Amino acid sequence: MGKCIFVTGTGTDIGKTYVTGLIVKKLHDAGLKAGYYKAAVSGADIAADGSLVPGDAAYVNTLAEIGETQENLVSYVYKEAVSPHLAAQINHKPIELAKIQQDFSRAKEKYEYLTMEGSGGIICPLRYDDTCHLILDDMIKALDLGVLVIAEAGLGTINSAVLTIEHLQHCQIPVKGIIFNHFHPGDIMEEDNRRMVEALTGVKVIAVVGKGDTELAMDVKTLQSLYA
Repeated sequence: MGKCIFVTGTGTDIGKTYVTGLIVKKLHDAGLKAGYYKAAVSGADIAADGSLVPGDAAYVNTLAEIGETQENLVSYVYKEAVSPHLAAQINHKPIELAKIQQDFSRAKEKYEYLTMEGSGGIICPLRYDDTCHLILDDMIKALDLGVLVIAEAGLGTINSAVLTIEHLQHCQIPVKGIIFNHFHPGDIMEEDNRRMVEALTGVKVIAVVGKGDTELAMDVKTLQSLYA
């Protein structure tokens, strides 16, 4: 049975998949059997044959040279670029926690270090109908995972990062660290954002990623220690 960590973001389009790809690549390049899994992708790309391609998973699969099949990377794939719960309703294909648990367990058995990426931010509804209410944090708790938070380095990140982390802490979900994306070393505001987020949450910014970075500037053993 492998070790795992869950990657969430402080919102949509802050570069969560980009950073996740660097994380998995770092482990793979160190000679470790590193895998990737995502419960649901909405806003999938459409291939020439009309099939749906989960862009997030495909990106990480290629960058980190995992060589995994789409079916083993993502449980639910939807065309519409909306919240997963709404995409599921539109397609009459509701998300089932039992299937996620099954697919997650299979991936965890296969890989030494499994990185699971979330959809959107931490309050992302996966299913919300008359039968079931399933939010992203519910799934994380059901899978008993610790979380790594990806945050935008710039303006507004104090609010979004602190609110995300306080919610995780309220839910008693372990927060393993924060990674700032689009970081500019020496920028007075971004450096202060880093200090303030750490001071207000008690959680360390364990790495920073700049635009166009192709490697995660982090010791691989430190990265490994985040997984449980």
